[in-house]
This record gives sequence, C-alpha cells and structure tokens, in this order.
Amino acid sequence: MAFTTKMKVKTGEGGHEVLCLVKHPMETGLRKDRKTGEAIPAHYIEIMTFKLNGSTVAEAVLGQGVSKDPLIGINVKGAKSGDKINVEWKDNMGETGGTEATVK
Repeated sequence: MAFTTKMKVKTGEGGHEVLCLVKHPMETGLRKDRKTGEAIPAHYIEIMTFKLNGSTVAEAVLGQGVSKDPLIGINVKGAKSGDKINVEWKDNMGETGGTEATVK
C-alpha cells in the first residue's frame, strides 16, 4: 500500500507551526468488510517523531482511535531560516514513512 506524507512549516508568533498529513487507513481492527463480512485487520500509526536538524523535538504516540489520514500539528521554537524539520512514522505492521521540510 502506498502512503504519502506531507508537511508544511509556517512561521508564527513564538515559533514555527508544523503540520504533518499522512495518507494512512488507520484501521482499528473492529470494522468488517461490507462485501465479505470478514474483519479488516488493525493497521494504524503507532508513533511519529519530529526532529529539528536531527534532534528530536516531539513525539506523538497515536493508536487505533485516530481517524483515517491523520493531521498532526506541533509548534517548534528556536528554528531558524534554513533549518531542517523532519518527521518519521512507524505503524503496527512495521511500515514506515516520513518527509522533510526546510524552514523559510
């Protein structure tokens, strides 16, 4: 399954707002397929790690209760123009993804 990760960094009062959107099914394991009636296996992001120039600044622990295609936002203080903000995520099936943005 192809997952995409997009990130935007906006300058705001007191820091930079980082918004990260991951195209991911975020299945709880409780729904059933309408055609077959079989349970759809759980498939959800467990952790997202945000880094500024390689140093971790935030971690988000997600789980089954988060909706499809989650949008996660954090505020990063102390970032300067040209700094790199990176996000990486891992799901319960071992799949990973991420992206990087440059502070403007």
